[in-house]
Amino acid sequence: MREQTWHQHGPRSSERRRGGRRGVWAAAAAAAVAVVTAGVLAPPTASAGVRPDSVQLGLDGLVRDGRPAALASVRGEDGRTRTYTAGVGDLATGAKVPRDGQMRAGSNTKTFVAVVVLQLVAEGRIGLDADIDTYLPGLVRGEGIDGRNITVRQLLQHTSGLPEYGDHISDDVLPHRYFEPRDLVDIALKEKAVFEPGKRWSYSNTNYVLAGLIVQKVTGRPLAEEIDRRVVQRVGLRHTYFPAPGDRTLREPHPKGYREMTAEGPLVDSTRIDPSAGWAAGQMISTDSDLNRFFTSLLRGDLLDKARLAEMRTTVPVGDTGAHYGLGLMSRKLSCGGVYWGHGGDILGYETRGGVTADGSRAANVTVTSIPTDIAGTRRVEAVVDTALCHRG
Repeated sequence: MREQTWHQHGPRSSERRRGGRRGVWAAAAAAAVAVVTAGVLAPPTASAGVRPDSVQLGLDGLVRDGRPAALASVRGEDGRTRTYTAGVGDLATGAKVPRDGQMRAGSNTKTFVAVVVLQLVAEGRIGLDADIDTYLPGLVRGEGIDGRNITVRQLLQHTSGLPEYGDHISDDVLPHRYFEPRDLVDIALKEKAVFEPGKRWSYSNTNYVLAGLIVQKVTGRPLAEEIDRRVVQRVGLRHTYFPAPGDRTLREPHPKGYREMTAEGPLVDSTRIDPSAGWAAGQMISTDSDLNRFFTSLLRGDLLDKARLAEMRTTVPVGDTGAHYGLGLMSRKLSCGGVYWGHGGDILGYETRGGVTADGSRAANVTVTSIPTDIAGTRRVEAVVDTALCHRG
């Protein structure tokens, strides 16, 4: 779950919040990875006479920062896709990082959910400006919270004022416990509203759990099936799926994901987790190249008609960060001018950032296998995305 949340200075992850980070995993898990040594994390060196390109150099830098592994997939203007790796895929064995390996995609899940909702809007089955009670009568009630005053649009754009349930799920509990979507809503509704609906912007995973419940209510089908049928199969994502209840694994070759117990302490293997605390806000598994394909297909109109895509790209500012948030889709500035569109996500063990240039000519996604403990670390991941989208080698 632990997907990116945003504060006034930029994207944060509730993974980095105080309270849950200092819990201890089983001693055997900690011993399996032990202390990360400089030798284990040393980036690969270039072959004699071969100069690494700027993306490879960027990934190598992320590994030097302390990420066990870094992966990237970049589609250039020539239509070619280049994949990159750095670091090691398994700290215990020293295994190589699989090229374009699977990872937990975290909050990129939100864009998939938003696409399904907007498809249902196009079909006349959901109204963007209808209130939550139209579809989930009586469910959303709390201190300063009334589902009759919150619209579907506000859920998708994080302007609902609903509190964040993730702040109340410990990192020690998350890997092992199964949560029903209603459990997550109930946790959130114990807190008071953050603000009056529509008055501000504040990232809350609760919004997308409710959006997922609306999809299920309207279609009469599980959210995972709707995402698979309407998005995954439609654009041919071969390595992307929504894990079934109880599935703690990744199906295909993948680098292991790790958790930093403290900023200076050892990394703990956190690959096997129950992702149900993420659900519609962050449960999906994918690869860098599949995410590139998804966002490229979305932006060129393969998944939504022009009117719905325009709604998705109608944004509000994210504080003073320079980023903007639409309906499950974000825009960020590029150093070379213009913006790119995507999302990104954090979940225990993995952080991803990426997107597609506004003209659709280039796409890039970068994954690291432990979540940086500070904003500066995340900024360095985003800088590699910028490099991939702005530079030519």
